[in-house]
Amino acid sequence: MARANANTQGRVSGELFTLTYGSLVAQLIKDYEEPSEVNKQLEKMGHNIGMRLIDDFLAHEPVEKCQEFRETADVVAKLGFKRFLGITPIVNNWSEDGKSCSLILEENPLVTFVELPEEQSELQFSNIICGVIRGALEVIQMRVEVSFVKDALKGDDVTELRLTLLELLVDEPPPGDD
Repeated sequence: MARANANTQGRVSGELFTLTYGSLVAQLIKDYEEPSEVNKQLEKMGHNIGMRLIDDFLAHEPVEKCQEFRETADVVAKLGFKRFLGITPIVNNWSEDGKSCSLILEENPLVTFVELPEEQSELQFSNIICGVIRGALEVIQMRVEVSFVKDALKGDDVTELRLTLLELLVDEPPPGDD
């Protein structure tokens, strides 16, 4: 009985999160009006969240330091998404140089109860996810670009995010700390 209750509780929490997120996006649309500005704000919020979530993630997940970007993408998909959104995207479409890949989300919990009005066709409703990934990876010294390739909310069969490693950041001591 406790198992059924825990499953129901998780589903209710997920639904509450989805509805709360939808309210946040609706408020941003009212405040900023232009979809491009809402997209920027969602990405910025996600970046800030990602910079904080990585600490929680590293404190609770037994992961070794990744040696290459492929490992990092797998950890993001298999552990990060699972921990925070309850889904596991597929990692594929690697570039030849191993610096770019796709995360395929067969389901996106953020859009469960969402219908995008035609006048908001430029809105990237789940752009917060791009920011979270960018912020989290920045903390672990990877500057990445994350963007939508496909969006199930806009009629695509899946949601596809493209991750591109731009550079590995180097910890440098503050000026004067030699």
